[in-house]
Amino acid sequence: MKMTQAYPHIKDNLEAVRARIASALSHAGRSQQETQLIAVSKKFSEELIREAYLSGQKHFGENYVQEATNKIDKLSDLPLEWHFIGPIQSNKTGQIATKFDWVHSVDRLKIAQRLSQARSASGSSLKICLQVNITEEESKQGCSVADLVELAQSVERLPNLEFRGLMTMPRAKASNQDIVDTFRRLAELKNALNQEGLKLDVLSMGMSDDLEIGIQEGATFVRVGRGIFGNR
Repeated sequence: MKMTQAYPHIKDNLEAVRARIASALSHAGRSQQETQLIAVSKKFSEELIREAYLSGQKHFGENYVQEATNKIDKLSDLPLEWHFIGPIQSNKTGQIATKFDWVHSVDRLKIAQRLSQARSASGSSLKICLQVNITEEESKQGCSVADLVELAQSVERLPNLEFRGLMTMPRAKASNQDIVDTFRRLAELKNALNQEGLKLDVLSMGMSDDLEIGIQEGATFVRVGRGIFGNR
C-alpha cells in the first residue's frame, strides 16, 4: 500500500531543522555530511514517525523502553535506526539491547556489561555512547568526568558493543556561553580518550534550542523533538 503524507507540518518542520543544520555546518566550516539528525519521537505516535520517514528521516530517538518497543515492532517494515537516549534501568537492558541500534545514555559499567550480555545473540554489535555529566548536577544522569577514563577503558573491552563516542546535555536554562563550555568540554574529553588509544568518532550533543552550538563544537548527532513534532 502506498503511503501518503497526512501531516504536512512534519515535512515542513524537518526541512526547517535540516536548513538550520546545514547553515550551522557551513558556518563552522564543516562538511554537510558530518552531523546527522535524530528525531526524538518519545510521546509521539507511529503515524507521525511514518510521516517523518516519508520526508527522508531515518534516525529516531526514544526515552521510554515500553513505549519504544511497541513502536519499533509496529514500524518494523521501515528501515529505521533506533537510538535509546533515556535513563537506563538495569531490568530494561535486555529489551534495549535487542531492540535498538544505538544507546547514547550508558553511564555505568554494570549497565554496559548487561547490554553486552543481552546483545550476544543478535549477531551484530550495539553502538553505544557514554553519557557524561559535565555540569555535575546531582539530578542528571551521566558518569562524572573524573570516572570517565576508567569507565571508557572498561567498556571498550566488552564484547558485542561498539563504543563510538560521548553524549551530554547542558544545564537547564543555561546561557549560550555555558552551553558552549559544556559542549566544548565534551569534545575535549573525546579527544583525550582518543589520545589514550580509543577511536571515538561520535559526539551526541545539541537539541532543538542549541543545535547550532552543538554543531559549532563538533556534534555528529543532534537530537531534536519539539522542532520536528511540536510540543508534547
